[in-house]
Amino acid sequence: MSAFVSETAQERLVGKTALVTGAGRRVGRAIATHLAKAGANVVVHFGTSEAEAVEVCRELAALGVRTWPLQADLADEVQCEGLVPRALELSGSLDILVNSASIFPPGRMRDASIEDLTASLQINAWAPFIIGKSFAGAVHEGSIVNILDSNIVSYTPGHMPYLLSKQVLAMLTRQMALEWAPRIAVNAVAPGLILAPDGAPPEAMRRLLEGVPMGRQGEPDDVAEAVVFLAASRFITGQTIFVDGGRHLRGTERTA
Repeated sequence: MSAFVSETAQERLVGKTALVTGAGRRVGRAIATHLAKAGANVVVHFGTSEAEAVEVCRELAALGVRTWPLQADLADEVQCEGLVPRALELSGSLDILVNSASIFPPGRMRDASIEDLTASLQINAWAPFIIGKSFAGAVHEGSIVNILDSNIVSYTPGHMPYLLSKQVLAMLTRQMALEWAPRIAVNAVAPGLILAPDGAPPEAMRRLLEGVPMGRQGEPDDVAEAVVFLAASRFITGQTIFVDGGRHLRGTERTA
């Protein structure tokens, strides 16, 4: 009897091409890097971080893959609709879409406006849906991974519009998985305390870490590894992996 040897995630992604939104900075950058390390070519989308995106492309090219920077304003629906066609024009093919770009504005319920909610919904939920729909219509088969937030199962009073937008994207993830199966797998990763928001005081992060069962802050690499796993899977769809040290298991309310 011949031995059966399963392909690894890295072997499955070699030669594939991924479009990663928000890939110039923070977690998006780590995702693009890990996909490249797994052998995938990467279209590096950016909004305003052109210098960072170009730097990421140089780093990925040094890993031996092909890479292209691509600018688009995800607050503009026309540009969202054109992102996949433009990426295909550059790369020739697409196999993976990672919707990582997002905004994280502060906003409590008492101060929230429809404009605040609309802005968060546009970038964090509607843009991933529009880009995902374009991807599903343009490729024969592939994988979409949406980046959520572990607080989708709790309550964060300081960022109400943001949280609602991520909850909408969580619902869209499940609906997209059903609608586009079996050609397209659609999953999500929900990070917890990975990187502090720009300008956040250190004491705020220390306070939040008290609610993490694993007792420490995560790394962008932790999120990226989960994305690579889902992108390489042949049978998982409609699932969300919480990368938060178990934080989503603790209570229902967050203080920040």
